Amino acid sequence: MRFKEDYGGTSLREIELKPDATNKITLVYKGHQKLSSFLKEVFLPQGYPSSVSEDYLTYQFWDTLQELCSSLNGTLASHAIFKGMGVGDSQASALGATYTWLLKDGTGMLSNILFAWSKGTLLDIDAKRWRLFADVLNDIAMFLELLSPLAPSYMFTAAMCCTSVFRSLVGVAGGCTRATIKQHQAQRNNMADVSAKDGSQEKLSGLLGLLLSMTLINIVTVSPVVTWITFTLLTTLHLYLSVPLISLCAL
Repeated sequence: MRFKEDYGGTSLREIELKPDATNKITLVYKGHQKLSSFLKEVFLPQGYPSSVSEDYLTYQFWDTLQELCSSLNGTLASHAIFKGMGVGDSQASALGATYTWLLKDGTGMLSNILFAWSKGTLLDIDAKRWRLFADVLNDIAMFLELLSPLAPSYMFTAAMCCTSVFRSLVGVAGGCTRATIKQHQAQRNNMADVSAKDGSQEKLSGLLGLLLSMTLINIVTVSPVVTWITFTLLTTLHLYLSVPLISLCAL
């Protein structure tokens, strides 16, 4: 006896019941032998493509590529922050670095609360504009982080607090607009599944970014010129990808 599991007209797998000589029934699952089927199940919502909007796959492709650019730029920015905090400098104070980090985090938390309070009801009115706002502000924050090692010691903490404010605004605006976009993509009352698989795709992009960063960081940080050229190219690509992302979603 065989059963076929469907979702929105899409065949997912077959289940076969096979009794043996002792009348013991064994369940035999079919449909997951191929690697492509496994990857589809892991990274795409159940029932794809009928369970999501028509622009889903194209949007996710560009979004993942944009996340990769941001991840690589984030590595360059993190390297600059650690350098500015005195990592590798025997005269640097661990206590001073701790205070800088605490002030940075505290400023970010406070700005997060204030921005959500003042703009929370407006974020789903024009999700495309706020999505672009988050992309641009994220790149500005990383630009300032790359500049931070050049700042005098008394200005470094202020610079870190400023970038923390920017990143907090990015987190609120980007997170809220992402929720609006996922609501648009979910066509079968499956927003939770769409959001979960988006998170898996983002983590996959992050893992790829980590692997590339381990090679990239040793190459581009040997010279400030190479670092800035790499950052400029990645930032340009990151912002360029915002255009198809914004135009794809019919919100």
